[in-house]
Amino acid sequence: MKKLFIFIIAVFILILVPSALEYELLQIKASLSPRRLSRGQEGEIVLKFTIAEGIVINSLPNFIIELDPSEELVFPKDFFSASDLEIKVIEVNGKEFLDLTEPVNIPFTVKLSTKRGNHTVTGKVKYFAFSKEEGWCLKDKTTFSASFYTSNRIVQKKR
Repeated sequence: MKKLFIFIIAVFILILVPSALEYELLQIKASLSPRRLSRGQEGEIVLKFTIAEGIVINSLPNFIIELDPSEELVFPKDFFSASDLEIKVIEVNGKEFLDLTEPVNIPFTVKLSTKRGNHTVTGKVKYFAFSKEEGWCLKDKTTFSASFYTSNRIVQKKR
């Protein structure tokens, strides 16, 4: 009888209590600019964010963009914080949240040893999401990837 009662309570909680897992809290559309690159050329990864309705992304603890190791691209760092990328912070009712309405750009250089062809860059964003309506906070991560093409051409840096 006691096990049945616990089971009924657990089912009740799962059905009636809203869960953060029901939401896709943060969607990321990643692309490279330019998409067609030469060896030695500089470019940027462009990340565009879509946040679920009623959700905001906390400015603290850290919002981190991590880039997976790449054989084709060189980045200034392996990870970037919101302050590194100068993401604006907005204040609502005394709480600070990130303004992710503008795309985030991360610079890179194509390695001279990169082979011609199609490639993919991958990474993840670690963040804390906050539900304004339901009052919960959740640590989560979302992955992203973007494809690009490199040619045999080498771009010489200007001196």
